[in-house]
Parts: sequence; C-alpha cells; structure tokens
Amino acid sequence: MLQNNKNLFHHESLQDKNTIRKLLEAVTQGLEKGELHFSDEGNDIIMKPEGLLHLKVSGSKEDGRNRLTVRVTWHDDFDKKTSKRSLSVNGKMKVKE
Repeated sequence: MLQNNKNLFHHESLQDKNTIRKLLEAVTQGLEKGELHFSDEGNDIIMKPEGLLHLKVSGSKEDGRNRLTVRVTWHDDFDKKTSKRSLSVNGKMKVKE
C-alpha cells in the first residue's frame, strides 16, 4: 500500500517590489544549490529540485488588476518530457529547448 507523504507550505502577504526581488533571488540561489527551504511562523518545508523542472509563466492584466504567476514543478523520480518552445524575459534572456 502506498503511503501519501504530503507536506504543504503556504504563505501569502503584501510586500514591496524590492522584497519580492530578494525573495526571488533566494529562490534562484536555492535552485542552484539544489535545495529550497521555505518557512514562516509555524510552517516549514524543504524541497530538493533535480533533473528537468517544468516551468510555467503566465501574466494577465484585467480592469487594473495585474497578475504574474511563476510555477516550477518536478517529480522526485525525474520526468524527461520537455517543451520545445522558447521563452524570452525582457528581451534579454532567451531560453530555448
């Protein structure tokens, strides 16, 4: 019988753009090191990304409300499926498969 090992972390708050930039830089450093550690009052999770990671970026603007979503997912047993489309961010960095 398979055991469901579910460990959830959720944090939501208002931050200024410089704080969010620093948080994203910390995520980038964690990805480079192969370990992401998230914690706040009462919640804690350690994740170890390796192999190919699935990236989803979306943005929308509607009625003065803006949304940017960045989602990175992976399986501990490493999935080899990849997308063949390229991504450009601010026209400076292009990632192509």
